[in-house]
Amino acid sequence: MAGSKEIRTKIKSVENTRKITKAMEMVAASKMRKAQDRMRASRPYADKIRNVAAHLSFAQSEYRHPFLIKRDVVKNVGLIVVSSDKGLCGGLNTNVLRLSLNQMKAWEAEGKGISVSAIGNKGYGFMNRIGAKVQSHITGLGDTPHLEKLIGSIKVMLDAYIAGEIDQLYICYTKFINTMKQEPTMQQLLPLTGEQLGSPNGHWDYIYEPEAQPVVDELMTRYIESLIYNAVAENMASEQSARMVAMKSASDNAKNVIGELKLVYNKARQAAITKEISEIVGGAAAVSS
Repeated sequence: MAGSKEIRTKIKSVENTRKITKAMEMVAASKMRKAQDRMRASRPYADKIRNVAAHLSFAQSEYRHPFLIKRDVVKNVGLIVVSSDKGLCGGLNTNVLRLSLNQMKAWEAEGKGISVSAIGNKGYGFMNRIGAKVQSHITGLGDTPHLEKLIGSIKVMLDAYIAGEIDQLYICYTKFINTMKQEPTMQQLLPLTGEQLGSPNGHWDYIYEPEAQPVVDELMTRYIESLIYNAVAENMASEQSARMVAMKSASDNAKNVIGELKLVYNKARQAAITKEISEIVGGAAAVSS
């Protein structure tokens, strides 16, 4: 059995660890609420622009954007992987990276080429380790996603699609369900289809001034950017929720470990006291005899 001093050192170490995990739990809870507010605030814009894009997909205008044209043969696929920059958030990154890896293996089995864009340090590091073809990446987003930071890596993939270098574009991220549940999700970004966008109530086309092409080009780009921004916002809300839950579990486990160590310490101390009493009694008996 370990000595009393060693056990006291362990108890002190676990108590210090519990203080850290408790503080991280409270910080994550605060950031989670802010992340959820940002996520909910972005949804009305996303819903409105999705409705406009749905009308465009069904419209019979003189100009069809490349994002709306389905390729007959899919030879190359693009994948945007959204992960966190930091760890200590349970299985959040593991689940989304496992989903991405399984899908990439399926594409490889079909003979398709794969290009990757990584958002987040964990996903970027993972893709480099497995030898994926990383076309662009962005790390260090902080606690608040900014579209101007995302545009660079997004544009690389959109330009590759327009140039015909990739025939489909997907995004993989963690969707926020509730505080206790986050779900890894893969969504097709390009090409946009009417089924994917949803059929609007009544189809109509718009009147463009001076011409359709620049308006539709800008609108389609904004729509894809809004999808990716929403995915990043959902992923950040999921990250803070997962971190809060993970830190709470760590704090609870530390509390249990402290209780067990104190029990062992009390037993060791009681054994030492009993031993000392036995020695004293034995010594006194030897002197008196």
